[in-house]
Amino acid sequence: MKAISDWSIYFVYSALWRALRIIPEKSAYRLFSNLGERAYRRNGKRVRRLRSNYTAVRPTASKDEIEKLVKGGLQSSMRYWCDTFRISDWSRERVASTVSTVNGHLFYGGAKSGRGVIVALPHAGNWDHAGLFFCSQGVKVHTVAEHLKPERLFRKFLTHREAMGMTVLDIDSSVINQLELFLNQGLLVALVADRDLSRSAIEVDFFNRKSRMPAGPALLALRTNADLITAYVSFVGDGIKVKFKGPFEVRRDQPEKEEIHRITQSLADAFAEDINEDPTSWHMQQRIFIDDADFRERSETE
Repeated sequence: MKAISDWSIYFVYSALWRALRIIPEKSAYRLFSNLGERAYRRNGKRVRRLRSNYTAVRPTASKDEIEKLVKGGLQSSMRYWCDTFRISDWSRERVASTVSTVNGHLFYGGAKSGRGVIVALPHAGNWDHAGLFFCSQGVKVHTVAEHLKPERLFRKFLTHREAMGMTVLDIDSSVINQLELFLNQGLLVALVADRDLSRSAIEVDFFNRKSRMPAGPALLALRTNADLITAYVSFVGDGIKVKFKGPFEVRRDQPEKEEIHRITQSLADAFAEDINEDPTSWHMQQRIFIDDADFRERSETE
């Protein structure tokens, strides 16, 4: 039965992917906008989680204000997926004209320094769009992807991103060592870093709530000479804006465990500041706070 379910998921995604590359652009985005409205009305688990996350971001907001954020976040999520399905057909000119940057020197300077650069970012905007843009500018992006099921769909997304020029590694026990090698060669590593519910993750204060975030960016910064910066990808008009912050201080003369915690908290603070400025681009529909009454460890939950 599981094999049938996996095949069904793969078939649906593949069929949708093909269809959305064929139908007119306005029709494709209208379809996904309608799907977002339908998801809001159904109020399923992911919508309720998005609402819970936005309530943490804006704890004093009224119910109407929170619902407006939820609707906006769902539209951002739908736009992410529609962009992702269609982006491989965009011209080089369209990719270049639909991306703007703030503090771009932090990114390009680090990438050209020969020291390497680590970019930590949250689940906001469309990071594939940003990755394609920077690859087209001659800055190759190296990243990781959580191994998802079904296997064929995971491989399809992997191939899709590699076709954009990215190097995408599967998360396993050796991935940190490989990323360290990239950075020691002066290359760029980009890591989505606002969620890790494993026991080995770093507990941080995030919007005055307890959360866990991956240790990877801080650990790599300590083990290499690479610059550590953050990026927040926002949807603006028909494109995206990428806002960089940093570089973040790395004190290699301090105990590693303490420094990893301090750096990761600094990243969490930067994420929170950016999310607070533009919440709806942060379309996080998964659990992120561990102080919820119903929280259980990752092995027992999502």
